[in-house]
Amino acid sequence: MFFTYLRRELRRRRKAALVVASGLALGIALVIVVNSVSSGMNKAQDKVLQSLYGLGTDMTVTKAASAPQSGESGRPRFKFDAKDSDSDEEQSSDRVMVQGFQTLAASTADKVAGQDGVADTVGGLSLQVMKVDGQFTRGQFKQDGSGGGGRTGGPGGGSGQPQGRVEGGGASFAVNSYSVYGTDVTKQGLGPLTSSKITKGRTFKASETDAKVVVADASYAKEKKLAVGDTVTVKGTKYKVIGVATPDSGDAAANLYLPLKQAQTLADAKNKITTVYVKASDSQQIDSVKSAVQKNVPGTTVTTSADLADTVSGSLSTASDLASNVGRWLSIAVLVAAFVVAGLLTSSAVSRRVREFGTLKALGWKSGRVTRQVVGEAVVNGLIGGVLGIAVGLAGAYAVSAISPTLTAELGAGGGQSAGGPGGGGPGGGMMRQAAGGKTLDIALSAPVSATTIALAVGLAVAGGLIAGAFGGWRASRLRPADALRRVE
Repeated sequence: MFFTYLRRELRRRRKAALVVASGLALGIALVIVVNSVSSGMNKAQDKVLQSLYGLGTDMTVTKAASAPQSGESGRPRFKFDAKDSDSDEEQSSDRVMVQGFQTLAASTADKVAGQDGVADTVGGLSLQVMKVDGQFTRGQFKQDGSGGGGRTGGPGGGSGQPQGRVEGGGASFAVNSYSVYGTDVTKQGLGPLTSSKITKGRTFKASETDAKVVVADASYAKEKKLAVGDTVTVKGTKYKVIGVATPDSGDAAANLYLPLKQAQTLADAKNKITTVYVKASDSQQIDSVKSAVQKNVPGTTVTTSADLADTVSGSLSTASDLASNVGRWLSIAVLVAAFVVAGLLTSSAVSRRVREFGTLKALGWKSGRVTRQVVGEAVVNGLIGGVLGIAVGLAGAYAVSAISPTLTAELGAGGGQSAGGPGGGGPGGGMMRQAAGGKTLDIALSAPVSATTIALAVGLAVAGGLIAGAFGGWRASRLRPADALRRVE
């Protein structure tokens, strides 16, 4: 009887049911789109952070920034030999600098690994190489052709020095800067190199801890026309290119990757690292691990992915804020309005059915049965609205993914400072340095819809129906058979 009456009433009141369902569908569709876009924002942000940190890295530990000591300028110095001959011999000088000029003892990685909640750690050394090539040209002294014997001075001939000038001469130098990352070849599952895939050649072998081999970033290899088997010279040392790595997204963490010991030798930083990459045993323990490291490993700065995410700017950050704040509140406002309208329309429909419900009560229907009938109709309307809302929401999310609008992401200078001190010696050294200089990453936005979002939509549909049914059911429960009799003509 319940379902028969329910089916007849919904069929008879199709327009009213469609209005209620459409209102709920609009709110539910908006929730689906906002949630899917927010999920896409998070994934896009993860791509940016992944290119900085590497896969599996939950936080990084760097040396706490300190003021330069007396006599230190933090600027590279280059020395060139003076040439006595007139030849234009070209000179070259390499300056290998530690990113941020801040280093930690390599043993710091073991100290961090001993903290509760830490699953694994690995140390890395981020370097910046500045190569200056050029030559000096000697100037030519030319005497003046004026009279006076070509001599200068006071009465009596003066100093007797020839009068003239120096013409030409000068210096012409080119500066080439690139980044180098020293990686622990025995632990290649953690750190910035994991954000790139070897597309040519091979990666390091565990036995190549001090080998003169190098893996080149794909973009850098293309720029310098490097191929597997070629050699690269850094500070007079030749390294064989064994592989070419292509980043999964964004820019690479460094132009060249060397075994850690070789990087330490180049920078004259034996047993030194710039960054400890940390993987927590449980993602829920990241905050507690951060606190433990800060307490037990003094003189360090701990940066989590959440900390670094706060420094991401550009259109990605703006769109994320809109989706998280404006979108969320807009969804809530539309849902509340839809629920209220559905409740009012259901209550209004009950008012128009006074004679019907009064007659049913006169025939023996209890107030509870009338209430259940009204609530059942409202829940069905809510489910219809849920189906429509899910369909519209999925269509909206698909449209966003199909269009794939391009967003820009930039890691602000503040992020580089906080993460690794001056110069961006923090996670993904070269990448941070590039971003701080204003280089942006292009990220394609997608809008994935998860099963959780669909479940939320179904829950909202049921909730909307129950709220609307509560309005109408309360009104129906207060009707009396006498109310129906007063409306009989």
